[in-house]
Amino acid sequence: MEEVIVLSSDNEDSSSSPSSPSSASDMEIDPIEIEHNTTEQFVPKDNQTIAEEKKKLGNEQYKAKNYQSALKFYSDAISLCPDSSTYYGNRAATYMMMSNYTNALNDARTAVRLDPNFEKAYVRIAKCCVAKGDIIGIEQAIKKIEELDPQSNAVEGEKQTLQQLRQLEQTIQNNYDSKYYRNVVYYLDAAIKLAPACYRYRLLKAECLAFLGRCDEAVDIAISVIKLDSTSADAIYVRGLCFYYTDNLEKGIKHFELALQLDPDHKKAKEMRTKSKTLKDMKEKGNVLFKSGRYREAQTIYTDALKIDELNKEINSKLLYNRALVNSKIGNTRDAIVDCTNVLDINAQYLKALLLRARCHNDIEKYEESVSDYEAALQLQKTPEIKKLLRDAKFALKKSKRKDYYKILGIPRNASDDEIKKAYRKKALVHHPDRHANSSLDERKEQELKFKEVGEAYAILSDPRKKVRYDNDQDIEDQEQPDFDPNQMFRHFFQFSGGPSGASFGFEF
Repeated sequence: MEEVIVLSSDNEDSSSSPSSPSSASDMEIDPIEIEHNTTEQFVPKDNQTIAEEKKKLGNEQYKAKNYQSALKFYSDAISLCPDSSTYYGNRAATYMMMSNYTNALNDARTAVRLDPNFEKAYVRIAKCCVAKGDIIGIEQAIKKIEELDPQSNAVEGEKQTLQQLRQLEQTIQNNYDSKYYRNVVYYLDAAIKLAPACYRYRLLKAECLAFLGRCDEAVDIAISVIKLDSTSADAIYVRGLCFYYTDNLEKGIKHFELALQLDPDHKKAKEMRTKSKTLKDMKEKGNVLFKSGRYREAQTIYTDALKIDELNKEINSKLLYNRALVNSKIGNTRDAIVDCTNVLDINAQYLKALLLRARCHNDIEKYEESVSDYEAALQLQKTPEIKKLLRDAKFALKKSKRKDYYKILGIPRNASDDEIKKAYRKKALVHHPDRHANSSLDERKEQELKFKEVGEAYAILSDPRKKVRYDNDQDIEDQEQPDFDPNQMFRHFFQFSGGPSGASFGFEF
């Protein structure tokens, strides 16, 4: 913006200044004396004279940077002489210093309408159009200035800014079409620095922020514009987007409809109204089907609803959770876990999804994952119920790590003492190290481990007290590891029960 905008020289004024008023002593006349003077002795000032005085006072206030006061004086001058292009030009300059580019542009255009050769008014139009991001307006103003003075360099800066805005707008459009909304916001910030009064840039940024889930920032921008222009269909559309993306479909629909009332051709508002209504209807239908136990139909509805808008993470997280519930009901446990995981990727603090995933992990015997989920849930909400679920999960984890001695011996849990002995005899002979003396090192180690486990199983299940504790899961918290030599147990067993080769232990396998 030009450093000195007020024009007080004769070449800017559209008319010459009238004669100077009477001296100060003549103006300070006692009212009583006026009554005795003739009309010829008191000549009242005409509107042009008063207007010029107002303009002069405005110039003084402008130079002192008292723009509000300057504005008043220029407005008074315009009221007195509404056909003076100079007064409008000066008031336009004042509005520009107050960043009121809309009023400045109106005054500058009025000035060139009154005086089509008013070059500086065209300069102000160009500057205002730059601030408002009006590329066509900038081009038209520059063209007119060049027609008036082909050698003029008054708008060289505006020409450069025009080129920058053109390039930015093309880049912004390309990224918007590709749905690279973060890039759009980045380039819009650069454009807004060049055109700070461009509502179009600000609202497009707000729209992209809403798409990115940054609805608080988007709302602030939309409301700031609505305060300045309550009939802005774009601002109301963005406000509706923010409701839509925070799962307030009813209010979102109302705002889209209001935007369409203001602008029946608002394509984006029309599309979002349709999308919102469809999503709302499908969500409600899926919930009704779920509550009535028609789980597979509900699963289909939730799946279709998730395809409507991948950007609506707030609603999609709820749809995913609902589908996870359905999957858990129909036995698709692993699919339920995937859905819950997707929910938690969107919102890590979604407690219901954490609890459901923990339960599903437990159902498929992924006990460590189940414990981890319950611990995360407890961090979110410390309730007695979650504490109990965590204790149970930890118990199940410890139980899962305990060896299944019945499985090791290959017998049912209700096996008799005789069946336990027979099973041990059979397994011990199969896995005894001597039987695998000629095997590879890895095979010998594996068979030694199995031989030891068979001994452990028999040591527990053949002892009535230990067997009761094992069967009742009482040994999980303080599991006792049998302290014995499996070879010694083997010799002891076959010594009293009769070895495969008689009394001698040196039998062959």
